[in-house]
Amino acid sequence: MAPAVLIENLQKRYGTVVAVKDVSFQVEAGEIFGLLGPNGAGKTTTLRALCTLTTPDAGKIEVSGISVLDNPKLARQRLGYVAQEVAIDKVLTGRELLQLQAALYHLPNAVAKQRIDTVLDLLGLQEYANKKTGTYSGGLRKRLDLAAGLLHAPDVLVLDEPTVGLDIESRFVVWDFLRKLRASGTTVLITSHYLEEIDALADRVAIVDRGVVIASGTPSQLKDQVGGDRITLRIQEFSPTEEAEKARNLLKGLPFVQEVIINSAQGNSLNLVVTPQNDALITIQQALITAGLPIFGIAQSRPSLDDVYLAATGRTLLDAELAAVANRDPKAEKKQNMR
Repeated sequence: MAPAVLIENLQKRYGTVVAVKDVSFQVEAGEIFGLLGPNGAGKTTTLRALCTLTTPDAGKIEVSGISVLDNPKLARQRLGYVAQEVAIDKVLTGRELLQLQAALYHLPNAVAKQRIDTVLDLLGLQEYANKKTGTYSGGLRKRLDLAAGLLHAPDVLVLDEPTVGLDIESRFVVWDFLRKLRASGTTVLITSHYLEEIDALADRVAIVDRGVVIASGTPSQLKDQVGGDRITLRIQEFSPTEEAEKARNLLKGLPFVQEVIINSAQGNSLNLVVTPQNDALITIQQALITAGLPIFGIAQSRPSLDDVYLAATGRTLLDAELAAVANRDPKAEKKQNMR
C-alpha cells in the first residue's frame, strides 16, 4: 500500500536562496506526522510543493501513489491545505464561506450541506456559523480556516503552523480536533516550531534544518537516541569562552558525563548529556567549586526534542530562530512570497 505522502530528494531554490536543499520523508495513512524546525528551515516551501502551489527544482512527490508533479489536479482532490495565514472573507458569514468553498470543489448541494454541518460540529462553530467572520476572534478564524480545508474530505490534511499566534485555549481546541481527525482515519501533516505541539500530537516527526532532514522517527525514539538526562549549566550569566572551555574539559572527565556542548548563542552556557544518577548535580557542583569555577545556574531534565535538535546541530531551536531573523533577506522573501 502506497504511503499517504512520499517526498524524495526535494529541492527548491529562489534565485540565490536555497529554500529546500534535500528533503525526504514519507507519511503513513492515518497518522499525524510533524515537520519540526525553525522559521526558514524549508518547511513551508516543502508543503507548498506538496500542495502544487510551487514547482520544485528536483525531487519526487506523491500523494496516495499519485504523482503531484505529473497529475496535480488529481493530487489536489486528495489534499486539504491550511496555510499559516488565515484566508477568509470578512464580509461573509462562516456558513457562507463554507458554501463558497463547497462550490469551488463542485460538491453537490446535498453533500455540501451535510459536510458543512459536520465540520461546523467538529470544530465547535455551529453557534457562530451565521455571524460574519469579521467579528470572529483569532481562534475562531483559524478554526473556520481548518473547516474549509477539511470540507471536501481529503485523504491528507496539510497544516502549516496551525496554532501560531493562538492563545492556549484555542491551541488545545485545535489539538483535540486533530486527534479526532486521526481517530477517524484522516492523515495529518503538520509543520510547527512549537516543540510541545509536535511532541504532544505527532506519531512520527522529521526535524528540518537549513533545507535538510537531520533526524526522523517517533518523538520517543529521537529522544532515546540522544540518551541520558540533560543538565544545563551556566558558570556566569555570560561566561568568557576560556572559562566555558575550562569547565567543559573538567566535566568531560566525570564518568557519568557523556557529552558537553558549549552554547555560544546563550552566553556560553554548557549543555550536558549525563547517565541518570541521583547525585549528578551534587558531583558537578563539587567538581566546579574545587576547580574555583562559579555556578550561576544549573538544572537537570529529561531529553526533549530541542535536545535532539541541539545534538544534531550544536544549537537550540530558539538559537536557530534568532539566527534566521538576523540573516533574513527581505528581497528574497518578497520574491518567494510572490511565487
